[in-house]
Amino acid sequence: MATQLDADVANSLNDATLDQITRHLAKTAERYDRAGEFPQAAFDILARQGLIGLTVSRDLGGQGAGYVDTLRVLGAVAKGDPSAALILFMTYAFHAGEAKGGRWPAAVYKKLAREALAGRGLIGTFRVEPELGTPARGGLPKTTARQTADGWRIVGEKIYSTGSTGLDWFAVWARTNEAEPRVGLFLIDSSSPGITIVPEWDHLGMRATVSHRVVFDDTLAPTSAAVDVRRPEEWVLPTGQANGPVLWNALAIAAIYDGVARAARDWLAGYLNDRAPANLGAPLATLPRVQEKFGEIEALLQVNRTLIFSAAQAADGGELPSADSANIVKHVATTNAIQAVAIGLELTGNPGISRNHPLERHYRDVLCSRIHSPQADTILIGAGRAGLSR
Repeated sequence: MATQLDADVANSLNDATLDQITRHLAKTAERYDRAGEFPQAAFDILARQGLIGLTVSRDLGGQGAGYVDTLRVLGAVAKGDPSAALILFMTYAFHAGEAKGGRWPAAVYKKLAREALAGRGLIGTFRVEPELGTPARGGLPKTTARQTADGWRIVGEKIYSTGSTGLDWFAVWARTNEAEPRVGLFLIDSSSPGITIVPEWDHLGMRATVSHRVVFDDTLAPTSAAVDVRRPEEWVLPTGQANGPVLWNALAIAAIYDGVARAARDWLAGYLNDRAPANLGAPLATLPRVQEKFGEIEALLQVNRTLIFSAAQAADGGELPSADSANIVKHVATTNAIQAVAIGLELTGNPGISRNHPLERHYRDVLCSRIHSPQADTILIGAGRAGLSR
């Protein structure tokens, strides 16, 4: 259930303040994109606004923000710098759900909560491996955790490790070396010896997520690092109602890439109103064809807002959708976001794909929405089977 935010943070969530955050983050987004570096300036701003610990529960001194308020923040951050939003989301999701589910050692979780409230403590889950691919497709990780008298020794490597160079904590998906292996999350301090970050993330978009390869070479972590380790079958999600992690993932990914599309829309509106070709003698925005196409963008984004926030409001009220429904919101919203930015390219021609304008970056970023698990085929097959079974 959503809780009442205190006055200071509530003020940080008003539309004017969120718009100001968007504008500040947008000033450095291009630089971080070109350099492929962790967007530190964005997190400095978010820390000053008291937003890193937004979803930490109130009984630990946090705000306990629900879906609606959290998604508003993520959307505003994504509109300025979507790489920062994706990194921030991982920390939000931990404090909103998994870390408070009763499995984590209380002392370990409280330490993370205190750090987040102080504007630090960024955490990310590292799950994907070269051999395994995404765990959403099934299979046990190759990364192993060996228990010793000193604690756990972690050996393995992870790819697509979002936020790698800027995180304080790594939550590493690994299997134990027991006769009957357990699998789950091992919390590792990012400054621990035996960690190598291989700078290989050089992707089309979302470049400042610094999603590099991270190698663990007999990395030592304390016994308490096994924060959520279970038998493999205990990780199988039941069909039906979406649990917290499923819903947070679906709605956050939808909100982040919708934010990218809204940034593209705003830039496009300015361009079309300013650009007045000599042979036309008036801005492009006066052309009925341009108005119609821009109307398509508005329609796509209005559908997104309705889908995302109706689901968020229902969830804040305790009415969780099915997993299929949650992931359909993600699929439709990201598909609409891609189409909205693509229409912008149609209307601008060459300027739209020039690196002199942000629309080119927005298009590269929004295309990355397709790679987030669960992907379109999994979502649509699941929805199709559910529908046919009725």
